[in-house]
Amino acid sequence: MCCRIGMKIKIQHRKGVKKMSTVLYEVKGNIAILTISREKALNALNSEVLNDLNAALDAVDVNAVRALIITGAGKKSFVAGADIGEMSTLTPEEGEAFGKAGNDVFRKIETLPIPVIAAVNGFALGGGCEISMSCDIRLCSENAVFGQPEVGLGITPGFGGTQRLARIVGPGKAKQLIYTARNIKAAEAYRIGLVNEVYPLEELMPQAKKMAKGIAKNAPIAVRACKKAINEGLEVGMDEAIVIEEKLFGSCFETEDQKYGMAFFLDKNKEKVKEPFKNC
Repeated sequence: MCCRIGMKIKIQHRKGVKKMSTVLYEVKGNIAILTISREKALNALNSEVLNDLNAALDAVDVNAVRALIITGAGKKSFVAGADIGEMSTLTPEEGEAFGKAGNDVFRKIETLPIPVIAAVNGFALGGGCEISMSCDIRLCSENAVFGQPEVGLGITPGFGGTQRLARIVGPGKAKQLIYTARNIKAAEAYRIGLVNEVYPLEELMPQAKKMAKGIAKNAPIAVRACKKAINEGLEVGMDEAIVIEEKLFGSCFETEDQKYGMAFFLDKNKEKVKEPFKNC
């Protein structure tokens, strides 16, 4: 029952929309929305969902899409965790393979060149908390609940939870949450820095889209370079990290977006309307 990433996925296409069995991928202008759609199972992650997520991420055109939003179907759950029914009979080898399958997909989200926003609309437990942490920014609704409850099931977090949670909220708080398997509500998640903002449920997606559009209006090459600088810089010492930034900073000066952006700033004609960046 281990996950078979790479298997063929049946995808239904219509303009701007790709519908898989458990994932809906929609492109609206220069932002995209990826919805995990397994609502009856509270959007729990099984092999099929992981395969569909992998296929959807491969479909993202990072030259056209400037920001991606990931959310869950319905009003109760973002992702309630990995599918316990599927995991319950795994052998150690199959368990390791299932963990690798999830980690490969979540790492693909984390390293996607464009910014990724998690719009957490309810339960984000286990794999749900882990997928949100692979995103650049986490927004949540007031009914959101976060947690890594795995030790209560006799396992560890398997999709990067022990690593990303410690990096986001600090080792002490991460150990407390993981060791106790305690869930926390939206207000507590905000207080400890796990989420960036909390909104009423009906405002969550409008606010996520507003943020995505705000990102999309900026120079996309520069935004992608910022993500690369931050992510890669966090993996090395400060001296090496500064060199990463210097090189990416320098690379921006060969772009048309830099030339236009600075020329517009220096233009004395204040009635001139700024044109969209061209991504070149």
